[in-house]
Amino acid sequence: MWEKIVECVPNVSEGRNRETIEAIVSAVSAVKEIRVLDVESDPDHNRSVITFAGTPEGVKEAVRALFREALPRIDLRVHRGEHPRMGAVDVVPFVPVRGVTMEDCVALSREVGRMIWEEFRVPVYLYANSATRPEREDLAAIRKGEFEGFFEKIRDPKWKPDFGEPEVHPTAGVVAVGAREFLIAYNVYLNTNDVRIAKAIAKAIRGSSGGLRYVKALGFEIKERGLVQVSMNLTNYKKTPIPRVLELIRREAARYGVSVVESEIVGLVPQEALDQVVEYYLQLPRLEPGMVFERRLEEALKG
Repeated sequence: MWEKIVECVPNVSEGRNRETIEAIVSAVSAVKEIRVLDVESDPDHNRSVITFAGTPEGVKEAVRALFREALPRIDLRVHRGEHPRMGAVDVVPFVPVRGVTMEDCVALSREVGRMIWEEFRVPVYLYANSATRPEREDLAAIRKGEFEGFFEKIRDPKWKPDFGEPEVHPTAGVVAVGAREFLIAYNVYLNTNDVRIAKAIAKAIRGSSGGLRYVKALGFEIKERGLVQVSMNLTNYKKTPIPRVLELIRREAARYGVSVVESEIVGLVPQEALDQVVEYYLQLPRLEPGMVFERRLEEALKG
């Protein structure tokens, strides 16, 4: 199998039109040297998260195929959804998996960013570990104002794109491309339809407001379910594990007389993050891989 593996998790601003989503995924799947691992579409957010992995060159070609298929099909002038967005393809992160370093992924992000501008004329901002300025490390800072506000924002010299002219693509907006560590998209639902409570809890737990350092959070109303959602990105699950986040949300929710209904993970999650959940709630001093029957059996069969 491949000696070098990079994960890519592009977020696309379409979560309702099944034909469009399937066409985009099919285009990506057709690329050699990558494998599509997961597709999560949310109609309320009107957004899809596609997870694929492969060789650096295969991943680059898959991003090219994704843009080629997505741009003619997604028009942000008519796009509506709960999740903030600035591009038809909103963000393209690269994550080192095997045989590659973070520096390799930074170099790949720059190569792909230049390709996106030269071939598709969509302005590109480098973010996370690829950022060229400190204020561009945070994706939320780049995205602020969203598609509608970017026509003015992009003319500010501070927000000149890293690749491209200071002019928003009329239907596809702009895109953020970067290298980062593994991120967990984690959502918690509360038994109320008062979105003010979700927003207050999101503010209390996110790092930028004085909460948990590696948590980014927003509050949304999910009208179809009559619930609200605290939508999060956990940017370092090793230092801020899922149980710590969930328990803080429980305590904050109790202040408003509401409780957690359920939670969800969007996309894929490292096994280590789930092991942390088991260790916490079962109060195990340690959980070793060899304690899991299926893992022990798999190792024995290999022998």
